[in-house]
Amino acid sequence: MPDDSPDQHPTVETSARAPTAPVEPDEQSVRRLGLLTLSLFALVVGVITGFGAVGFRDLIGLVHNAAFLGRYSWVYDSSLFTPFNPWGPYVILVPVLGGIVVTWLVSTFAPEAKGHGVPEVMDAIYYKQGIIRPVVAVVKSLASAVAIGTGAAVGREGPIIQIGSALGSTLGQVIRMQPGQRITLVAAGAGAGIAATFNTPIGGVLFATELMLPEISVNTFLPVALATGTATLIGRLFFGSQPAFNVPANLAPIPTDLSALITLLLYAVLGALAGVAAALFIRGLNWLEDGFDLIPWRYPRHMLGMSLVGAGMYGFWLTTGHYYIDGVGYDAIQSILQGQLTVPLFLLILFGSKLLATSVSLGSGSSGGIFSPSLYMGAALGAAFASGVQAIYPGAPISPPAFAMVGMGAMVGGGTGAAMTAVTMIFEMTLDYNIVLPMILAVALALGVRRMLSVENIYTMKLTRRGHPIPKALHANMFLVRSAKEIMERDVLVLDEGTLFATFLKLAMVQGGLRHVVVTRDGTVIGGLRVNTDLRRTLGVAAGDIRLGDLMNPDFIVVRQAEVAFDVITAMWNRKAAMAIVVSEEGGTEHVLGVITKEHVADTVARSVQIYPG
Repeated sequence: MPDDSPDQHPTVETSARAPTAPVEPDEQSVRRLGLLTLSLFALVVGVITGFGAVGFRDLIGLVHNAAFLGRYSWVYDSSLFTPFNPWGPYVILVPVLGGIVVTWLVSTFAPEAKGHGVPEVMDAIYYKQGIIRPVVAVVKSLASAVAIGTGAAVGREGPIIQIGSALGSTLGQVIRMQPGQRITLVAAGAGAGIAATFNTPIGGVLFATELMLPEISVNTFLPVALATGTATLIGRLFFGSQPAFNVPANLAPIPTDLSALITLLLYAVLGALAGVAAALFIRGLNWLEDGFDLIPWRYPRHMLGMSLVGAGMYGFWLTTGHYYIDGVGYDAIQSILQGQLTVPLFLLILFGSKLLATSVSLGSGSSGGIFSPSLYMGAALGAAFASGVQAIYPGAPISPPAFAMVGMGAMVGGGTGAAMTAVTMIFEMTLDYNIVLPMILAVALALGVRRMLSVENIYTMKLTRRGHPIPKALHANMFLVRSAKEIMERDVLVLDEGTLFATFLKLAMVQGGLRHVVVTRDGTVIGGLRVNTDLRRTLGVAAGDIRLGDLMNPDFIVVRQAEVAFDVITAMWNRKAAMAIVVSEEGGTEHVLGVITKEHVADTVARSVQIYPG
């Protein structure tokens, strides 16, 4: 650590005086919890989130059975189509009535529960020090359960992510801890929620690390992993250990001859199409949100949107015998994966209808996620593409269910930007290793194409429009491990406090221009001075009567040349120092080598990230 203790008086050709006492501690200086303690809290978050996921799904089942079948039961398998309802054409009003309840809950108790949830969690992480109001967990649970249960075309993963995050944040507020550790618990809750819902523990960890954690290390990864693992275990106790979807065995075999190139090429084309579809989803959702916002009244706005969704559901019922676009849509996904839906045109109609229904639901004010709708759209698009190719080339070495699964991953990865999460989760859902290669290819192309058409993903678009941009990459802090000698400014003069400013200017001009000054008194460093043209212009003609001792900043620290940048910056922050004076020791006497200023740190950090592409 930098040497800034009060009893040190190094000589600079002279010596350095100790800086002033630190300011009163703020939240950043709260005692840091140990990794074991934080991990135990994350374990608690995982337990609560796991049971929360179970309760949330049961609540959806209760609302769904009451709204569509007129009976009260918690039992509900979203992978099975809803049977005929007793309401006839009045089923159109079911989403409308649910929308009224959702609007009341959200507008009365927690406006941040509106929408798909994940952007609000990211906003809390990057702009609110991980603080989420506890009431959000309750309101989000109720509002999303009512929305999904009454037919809104939204997913249940976004809500449970926000619910888990709110639980983690609440614990992080009840237990006094640093903001960074509270953020870790928020991310742990998010990962635990998605892991318990899909039975994908690895995918839950990757989701939290890709989208939620601003920093990845053992101190953040371990709590997240414990929370997701615990939530997954609890989910399996209630939902079983089977994957989220039942898929055919040996789903995606890749041929071992040259036809494998054709198959992979077709997967690549599907990835590009999914990228276009993801961009269309992002743009369409935001366009409809803007359109519905033109309606000034919340209730008529949401009732209009839900009446459109209800009409679409009833239209599908009259023509096909199923609602198809209601709720999470796992029933349609399961039918596609089992090869029961194979007509390309109908699959494209399902894709477009789900995209429109989800955008209308969320745009008009519903509460739910976009993860399940993305899976639905990806499955429909992938199966339509494969079925179309087979119709043109009957002997093509492809499988519509396999292309549906790859389409699911490509749509999720392209739309959310969580590429590793998408690949891993689809693998965990299928447990078929053959799908990994085409999945990686398709997801990479989907993400690349989507970024060409829409720089922001479906989560960050909302925040960017709010004026809260989110980093698109996590950079390694290569700058922070460099030594003070490597990053310091060597252009420095060591002058006595009695030196006139005018004399300094003449000396500086002789030596090549303005530079930093280390100010001494009787050989002891007492301050620093960063001189620029603005200071010279401000002093004007009075500069001749002003001494350096009158201009210097007494807030500084002394560091050794071998100290790493991280320790130097930390010490500057703790002591509120404007400058760090870098010294070396030769023959028992310390000599000034250079200085590090706050401005210099910012410039050097900016230069260090230029090596990264994005």
